[in-house]
Order: sequence, then structure tokens, then C-alpha cells
Amino acid sequence: MSWLERPSGLPPVQLPPRTAVNGGRTEVLVVGGGPAGFGAAMGAAAAGADVVLAERYGFLGGNATAALVMPLMSFHNEIRQAVAGEDNRLLPTDHGEGEPVVAGVLWTLLDRLVRAQGAIAPDLGTGYTVPFDPEVFKLTTYELLDGSGVRLLLHSFASDLIALPEGGQRGVFETKSGPVVLDADVVVDCTGDGDLAAAAGAPYEIGRPGDGLTQPMTLMFRMGNVDREAFLTYAHEHPDQWRGVHGLWDLIRAARDAGELELPREDILFFATPHPDEVSVNSTRIGGLGISVWDLTRAELTTHRQLEQIARFFQHRVPGFAESYVLQSGVQVGVRETRRILGDYQLTGEDVLSARSFDDVIARGAYPVDIHNPNGPGTILRRLPQGRSYDIPLRALLPRDVDGLLVAGRCISGDHVAHSSYRIMPISMATGQAAGVCAALAARIGKPPREVPAAQVQRVLRAQGASLPM
Repeated sequence: MSWLERPSGLPPVQLPPRTAVNGGRTEVLVVGGGPAGFGAAMGAAAAGADVVLAERYGFLGGNATAALVMPLMSFHNEIRQAVAGEDNRLLPTDHGEGEPVVAGVLWTLLDRLVRAQGAIAPDLGTGYTVPFDPEVFKLTTYELLDGSGVRLLLHSFASDLIALPEGGQRGVFETKSGPVVLDADVVVDCTGDGDLAAAAGAPYEIGRPGDGLTQPMTLMFRMGNVDREAFLTYAHEHPDQWRGVHGLWDLIRAARDAGELELPREDILFFATPHPDEVSVNSTRIGGLGISVWDLTRAELTTHRQLEQIARFFQHRVPGFAESYVLQSGVQVGVRETRRILGDYQLTGEDVLSARSFDDVIARGAYPVDIHNPNGPGTILRRLPQGRSYDIPLRALLPRDVDGLLVAGRCISGDHVAHSSYRIMPISMATGQAAGVCAALAARIGKPPREVPAAQVQRVLRAQGASLPM
């Protein structure tokens, strides 16, 4: 048996009981400091709750910083199609004008990032994406949370969630100080993988119907010392080879024929950053399950080897990259899809593509269905009707069979197709803000989150600047 294969047939091992450090109690405990967790903590604090945010790493940002998922993808609906195209990730000539469907905490963050020269504001020139600097992103989230009175516990990996007999939930964390427990009236699971919801017994689905395969994982990385003008000259002279942010098909074919590149996707995809001599590369790909330690190990080893090939391909074959080098790779491989916690409502692909409305809407999205092939090359992209957006209902944030818990981010209740749209970071931040507000209101009245009227959550969200239909 390879050490990268999950052992089978071995009996489980019983571990001895242990004593944990008591970290005290809070009204709202947010687990995970990525975009969803940041939104949840900010939303709950602004609603008047005492909030603790626990994060596995020594910094905040989640996939935005740990996995270098850059930039923030478009959160605008398209109200005029400039040029018909198949790929929503295309830049200026392939996008029409758009208006934002996500606001609130996201705009608070973007305003601070732009003023700190850590991001480029979304507009037609950026295809409504937001290039950002991950280090400025980290510092900005620290400052905003500190200003909101949110208490942080870093270097704390959530491992369990236990319902308390007197009400509320107990989060269990693995730390360098040994196990630590934090009690809360309400917990918001922003782990991305729905770790705590699953530990608490909430039902969930994984992968697509039929074979259960999930979207592939990607190790993103940054390359510096790029001659942008030289590359733009090449792109201008070869319009059939570069469409906005992806392409290089002929160069890839030549590198493959020469045995220099084994790339399990159809093209090279990279984005600009706030720095003119730098790009963010999204071109590695590997299948597997992002909640399997064996698959994650295999993914790290495989994608780092792919990174090496891609960087060499840039340096040897792509104009403008001759003197470039790898600045940084993600702390971990980026995971697109794992558990989708089943809630009181499951958002569907049809809901997304038909731009469906809900009475209990707490967030909106307009990003297309974007499904990467788990088995290799190929990406399915389907747009929403122009000028439209879909609603995300509060019920999708309420796990079945569990009280005192909400989920936010990419693990909310939806099917495989819907998930491919709402998984992006701006929408995750919006569902996080909504979950945080609902958690704060539930803690205030001493009732489970599902007993908080959606209209009350909506009123607070609108007061916080969220973008909701009237």
C-alpha cells in the first residue's frame, strides 16, 4: 500500500480521554477566518453581539491569503453584453457594464483595501474583478475586526462541536497549548468544509450526482519580475492566443510536444495584481477530496510539481516572462468543493440560472455556473440572464437536525451546480455577514437561529449596507 493511499480494513483506535483548557463563553463563536468568517464576525459584532473568531492559521483571509485565490471574482450582474463570449473570467473586451449585487461588509473591506493601495477597485477595466495584495488583505482584516471589538483566537484548528445541555454549543480546538474549548450561544461554521456542522451530525452531500466527484483542487502562485508591456504586445499581435486572462494554446501545444509540460487543463490562466510586474497564476489542477488528508497530501506534491513545469514554461516560452520567477505559492492547495451541508432549503442550479427570488433572501449572487472538470481539461460555464441575480435564502444557512448553528461560505446548502456559483469569495462574505447577523439576533433573544424571523435579519442587514431587493 502506498503511503498516499487511505488505509482500509484497519480497525479504529480508541484514544484516551483528555482535559481541555476552558476558554470561556461568548455569544457568537465564528469558526474560520476566511471571507465568510470575516463577514460573519463583522456582521455579528455590528449587530451588537460579543464575538470570538477562531482561525486555524496565524493570519486571516482563508483562501484569499492561505491559498492565494486572487483576485476577488466579479460580484456584479451584467447589464450590457459587450462581446458575446463563453467565459465569464474574460476581461475588458468581453464584459459589459455591471452593477454590484454584493455590498455591506465586502464594500467596507474593499474601501479600506483600495485606500491602502492594496487592491484595485472593480470596474469595466478589471472585468469587475478585484486584484488585491494578500499581505495588505491580512492586515486590513485585522484592523477592521479589532475596530469592531471582535476577539481573535489564532492557531486553533476546530475538531469538534458538542451541544451543551443548558443550551448553546461547545467548540473544541486543537492548539499548541493543548485542546481548548469555547462555549457559545450560537456558532457560525465558516470552515469552508462544514467541519463543525458535520461533527454536530448535520447531513451533507459531497460531489456531483452519480459518481460523487468534486471540482479539482488548485495550487495558486504569484510570479514576479514580469515585463507586462512585452506580454501585452504579444497578446495584441496574437489575438487568437489570449482572451483577456487565459489562453496560450499554441505555446502550450509546443511545450507538450517537446515533453516540457504536462498540464491537466486546457489553457494557462493568470490575473493581474495591484503590482505592475506581478501576476497571479491559476493553472494547476488535481482531482481528489479536499477533506481527505491523503488526497490533500497527494495534491500538494502533485501541484507543486505542476507549478515547477508551468514556471519554466513561462520563462522559456512566454514573451515578457524571461526574467520572471515564482514569488510565492499558497500555504495550502486551494479547495473548490467538499461538503455541502443540507439545510432547511437546498439551492439548486435551476434557482441560480433562472435568477430565482426568495422571500427570506439574505444575500445575492450573479456569478455564473463555473464547474471545473474533476478528471482533467474542461470547464463548464453558464451565465445568468443579463442584468439579473439570484437570491440566497436564510434557510440555506440553517443545517438540518442541529440547533445553535449556522453555516456560511461554500458549505451552505446547495446542489453541485448551484455551489459552483456561490462558492466565490464575495458571495461567501455576504452569506457570512447574514449568518453573523442571524446568530447575534438569536443570542439576543435566547432562541435557536431558525426561530429568528427572516424579516428581522433583512432589516439589520440593510442597516449594515447589504445589497438586498426591497
